[in-house]
Amino acid sequence: MTQIPENPFVLVDGSSYLFRAYHSPPHLTNSAGEATGAIYGVVNMLRSLLKRYKPSHMAVVFDAKGKTFRNDMYTEYKANRPPMPDDLRSQIAPLHAIVEAMGLPLLCIDGVEADDVIGTLARQAEREGRVTLISTGDKDMAQLVSEHTLLINTMTDTITDIDGVKSKFGVTPEQIIDYLALMGDSSDNIPGLPGVGDKTAQALLQGMHSIDAILADPDKVAELSFRGAKSMPKKLAEYKEQLLLSRELATIHESVELNFTPEQLTIQPANTDELVRLYSECEFRRWLGEVLERGAATDQALGIEPEDKSDESKEGNESTIDTSAYETILNEEDLQRWLKKLEQAEVFALDTETTSLNYMDARLVGLSFAVAPGEAAYLPLAHDYLDAPTQLDREHTLEKLKPLLEDDKARKVGQNLKYDMHILANCGIQLKGILNDCMLASYVLNSVSSRHDMDTLSLQYLNHKPISFTDIAGKGAKQLTFNQISLDVAAPYAAEDADVTLRLHLELWQRLEKEPGLKKVLQELELPLIPVLVSMERHGVVIDPALLAKQSDELTLSLKKIEQEAFAIAGEEFNLNSPKQLQHILFEKLEIPVRKKTPKGAPSTAEETLQELALDYPLPDLILKHRGMAKLKSTYTDKLPKVMNKRTQRIHTSYHQAVAATGRLSSSDPNLQNIPIRNEAGRRVRKAFIAPNGYKIVAIDYSQIELRIMAHLSQDKGLLHAFANGLDVHKATAAEVFGVALDDVTSEQRRRAKAVNFGLIYGMSAFGLARQLNISRYDAQHYMDVYFERFPGVQDYMERTRELAAEKGYVETLFGRRLYLPDIKARNIPRRKGAERAAINAPMQGSAADIIKRAMLATSAWLLQQESVADVYMNMQVHDELVFEIKEGVLDKVVPQLCKVMEQAANLDVPLIAEAGVGDNWDEAH
Repeated sequence: MTQIPENPFVLVDGSSYLFRAYHSPPHLTNSAGEATGAIYGVVNMLRSLLKRYKPSHMAVVFDAKGKTFRNDMYTEYKANRPPMPDDLRSQIAPLHAIVEAMGLPLLCIDGVEADDVIGTLARQAEREGRVTLISTGDKDMAQLVSEHTLLINTMTDTITDIDGVKSKFGVTPEQIIDYLALMGDSSDNIPGLPGVGDKTAQALLQGMHSIDAILADPDKVAELSFRGAKSMPKKLAEYKEQLLLSRELATIHESVELNFTPEQLTIQPANTDELVRLYSECEFRRWLGEVLERGAATDQALGIEPEDKSDESKEGNESTIDTSAYETILNEEDLQRWLKKLEQAEVFALDTETTSLNYMDARLVGLSFAVAPGEAAYLPLAHDYLDAPTQLDREHTLEKLKPLLEDDKARKVGQNLKYDMHILANCGIQLKGILNDCMLASYVLNSVSSRHDMDTLSLQYLNHKPISFTDIAGKGAKQLTFNQISLDVAAPYAAEDADVTLRLHLELWQRLEKEPGLKKVLQELELPLIPVLVSMERHGVVIDPALLAKQSDELTLSLKKIEQEAFAIAGEEFNLNSPKQLQHILFEKLEIPVRKKTPKGAPSTAEETLQELALDYPLPDLILKHRGMAKLKSTYTDKLPKVMNKRTQRIHTSYHQAVAATGRLSSSDPNLQNIPIRNEAGRRVRKAFIAPNGYKIVAIDYSQIELRIMAHLSQDKGLLHAFANGLDVHKATAAEVFGVALDDVTSEQRRRAKAVNFGLIYGMSAFGLARQLNISRYDAQHYMDVYFERFPGVQDYMERTRELAAEKGYVETLFGRRLYLPDIKARNIPRRKGAERAAINAPMQGSAADIIKRAMLATSAWLLQQESVADVYMNMQVHDELVFEIKEGVLDKVVPQLCKVMEQAANLDVPLIAEAGVGDNWDEAH
């Protein structure tokens, strides 16, 4: 790779990167639904350049609005370009503002393009003996490459020098203009010479050197050896003027009149306040945290130390958090004073500090409280280095706190209170009286946002970067647990957690007050569910380690067998888990057609691509089977016995309310949601989830809940009739689609109708349906057309939903949960279509998620009223299913009642059916 000298003059082709960033992932939006992905892409590239080269002189150059001299020269120049998408146009102003706030010179020169400004500045710098690094992805810029001017493409991390131009284009930098003129450029509407592509242009220039030489001796062109050479003289005579015009259009002008020089384009100190404001609006939280903690990227590159404002009261866009009034509770007098404060507070925040993130094993180290912004305290209870005289007695203190913490008056707020509830339960305290959980409030306000942790929310809503745990505890193997951390740093960290949490509550509650529907979701669904989940998690699930070990051994043999079959097809041994080796075998050795490429241009071996290839080729199918079995082995049969709690001898998963955008619960450590049920190996894993002695596993799930919700939402008469009369809805659909009597529907027709029913819910296209059923696209489209003829209410619902989503920017579930769709108005068609599919599916999937949560609340409430409650435990929730451990003696009494309670969890215009299965293990019960 070419060595870049220290402190190059950096010129950034902002317009080129703006479009490239817009069309590349991630397609980000902020919580207001405003597109920010292109801004992120360009700023990320700028930050990369600053960090890598630390230049003192730099400019970011954009095309100015309006026509340029090329439009005067040729009215059709760029005439075929579509208008700029609205969601890209809206990102230009904030991007320019960020560039300027970073302290980077920003240039937009009327009448010329960014290329011409860059070319002029590069040549000026060259005459001064300065090396220029042009950051661009535009091939036109190759004409500027010289001994002193290099190109860098930050998206591919490649640097192009003179040899690089020759290698890539087959011509020298001096020949690039003629090369581009000969080929033309469809994106800029430069006509070029008809019929000339890159190979012919290379051959012409390698044989004749330039367009001038070609036009001066066209007969010599006919003697060259490339295909079509003999007819070239005639073409040159006919299109001479067009070729010369193309050369003029392709030429970057290097003498634009500028009122500044490269030496004047110096990077200035960043406007930190403005950057904080802009990063906050765009919700670039990591960068916001960096600015608040270490200063802007430009300042870091220039070696400017961030101003220390830790002791100042901050105003405007800066943090307003003053930590000077934090206290540490170390004696009985302090404890009594704070107990009185907490008892008198209208609302207070609390947080626990512990020894572990594993809620079953974690020990309580201390508690922190906040009763008003800035008025917070830390109560240490189990720090290793504090002796008795300076540390309150743990049991005595918890006994004093217990009445307050168990008071059911709703005035306690926290962040991820489910964890705190577990920790207090380990101490014999049942936390009650929860008013708000900031994590859940943030999630309800915008479930599309991927982060709802305290640090992220603090940056987003308070412009404050809290002290991080690694700052006080270190990282890696030497990281301290909280009980080992010195009190002088532990106390401010803990008190700040409570303070920030209270401030977040005040901010988020104010927003919820303006959205009563969302507030209702929080208060009636999410917050009441916390203790139910705590109970499920603490109870856990019994597994059979011996059975899992046996399954692991069997999977190992199956994996080896698949490997041997794959080696036989490939004709050699290779690593099935290596994308590079797999690419070689599939696409080079076996010459299987490449269906899709990675962003870096390599043939894709992703699961979706292999699924498509597996329809026609045996090896991709084997690879998919191998991946599935390997994942099952590593994630479940090998891992489950290792995560079994030593004390309870059970598995204790963690359920997460603030992850899935639709409102569905997810689980981790271990993930119980993804155990396959449609293959034998997955079902065998479920056999290892067993009932303890004297109990049975009971699985109760909703029958076709999303189709029932579709019937309710669409009010389609055919669907309503089928469900109201207890018909097999897939069979009823098949009878309509295939035009046969209900009793004459075959199993294959029902299978296809089922695929249509569920395919439409998930927005499947005719192509997708054809692939799933292995039929022609014509037949698939015919099925869908007939379906909509027979069930017109479904199509009407879909159209109404698309229109409503485009109008509002979101859709809602039956219970008011809001699901934002940032791409619903995107000019990029695939992204918009994806958002439209989500708009149709989200109300059904989200309503199903809400119903199962309502069912959990209802069954939990019902069980608390029963004498047999000690014999019934709800211990798992997976998709539309609740799993219980129930004592054998009460099965007949309890199971029908549980089904009835679940069926009453929502009032739909079709019956809601809950079906129960009973067994000694989960597989038998399901």
